[in-house]
Amino acid sequence: MNFKQLLIASVFAPLVCQGAYAGVTADEAAKLKTTLTPLGAERAGNADGSIPAWDGGYSTVAAGWKNGDARPDPFAAEKPLYSITPANLAQYAALLSDGDKALFQKYSTYRIDVYPTHRTASAPQWYYDNTAKNAVNATLENNGQTLKGAYGGKPFPVPKTGIEVLWNHILQWSGEAVFYEFRAYVVPSDGKIVLATQADQTIEYPYHLKNGQASWTGDHWWHVQKATGPSFKAGESLLIVDNTDWYNHPRQAWQYLTGQHRVRKAPTVGFDTPDFVMSGVGNFDEAFIWLGSPERYDWKLIGKQELIVPYNNNKIVTSTPETVFLQHHLNPDVIRFEKHRVWVVEATLAEGKRHVVPKRRYYFDEDTGEALLGDSWDAQGNLWKHNYGLTLLCPDIPAVLGNVDWGVYNFQTGAYVLNIGLVGSKAPVKTIEPPPASFFSPELLAGEAVR
Repeated sequence: MNFKQLLIASVFAPLVCQGAYAGVTADEAAKLKTTLTPLGAERAGNADGSIPAWDGGYSTVAAGWKNGDARPDPFAAEKPLYSITPANLAQYAALLSDGDKALFQKYSTYRIDVYPTHRTASAPQWYYDNTAKNAVNATLENNGQTLKGAYGGKPFPVPKTGIEVLWNHILQWSGEAVFYEFRAYVVPSDGKIVLATQADQTIEYPYHLKNGQASWTGDHWWHVQKATGPSFKAGESLLIVDNTDWYNHPRQAWQYLTGQHRVRKAPTVGFDTPDFVMSGVGNFDEAFIWLGSPERYDWKLIGKQELIVPYNNNKIVTSTPETVFLQHHLNPDVIRFEKHRVWVVEATLAEGKRHVVPKRRYYFDEDTGEALLGDSWDAQGNLWKHNYGLTLLCPDIPAVLGNVDWGVYNFQTGAYVLNIGLVGSKAPVKTIEPPPASFFSPELLAGEAVR
């Protein structure tokens, strides 16, 4: 990354997460109704107009669409403005992550098609109202592991530190509860497409329940996954419960394995444990580009910059595996890139902590707060992995989802993965009524496994 290209505002000085952090002043929060969007992004476009002003986002539901159907691509008729190839890489290098530049250098077939930018981020008004309250009330304690004073909105719409930017990603708006069928595909260096996992997944976001604050216990993510394929995995289940206080309430996870016929605690589901859902190509904290406690890293806010990133990728959902996967990378024909402003945050292994990845860099969408890209370096300083997220526009929620169709490129092995892939899904993100808390319990997991 050429950091001379970073557009750093004076009020966003780089800081490393230490101690506690308080909310912004009332005057700063008031900007959410003037120069900033309700979620804290700059309302204005950029100087040359390649990033437009935010005009409320996109919440137009296609005629005839039904909940549970694949969401159509509202920009399907658009053509790329330009394409980036290995031949003209130098012209656009300042607008690309290190991981994307490495893909160009490694594979002559890699290409990025850049389309007109659409700032489609949107959320309900009650979510905006809660975000405004969070701006002045949200605080972090225990070295950033404990969030207080926030509920039902973006916790830090005017972030001042890297750890605050990360919390915006952790609590990204994805609706109240969803169900979907997904597939995790692994493509080794030989190009053979391997189905690693097929599963039904139900997620509830207790932190984001519109009318749930009075009974809220601090959990922000309830997740249950039930494998339906391939045959040797069918019947396995995984349950994860995450809290907004990692310090006092670390992750709780349980797993049901058909061979053991019992539900067992799964304390290793997290951090740098290889993720069995994607056959170990990525680690558990690489899910959704980042998932889990921030405790093993120091998070430094580098600043904000313009970057060419994957965005509004509804097209891939209606594609087929044969179309999507090439030998070394995803098919550029089905991936949409746009220019957006992103927060750049570096994660460096904290003193006294261990992790197989000592340094990481993340790029978080200023409009939604969710991570769009991530790069990881090994202990020798070599670029090891590139994480990507193919955001899905869901105007019915309304939301731009960053927690589906994401994956990892491993530069050391030449393998890559598309996880939570909705390619060919029979249920690509269906909104549901929030299930009761008992649905996300090890007891129910065991009972359903027996049936």
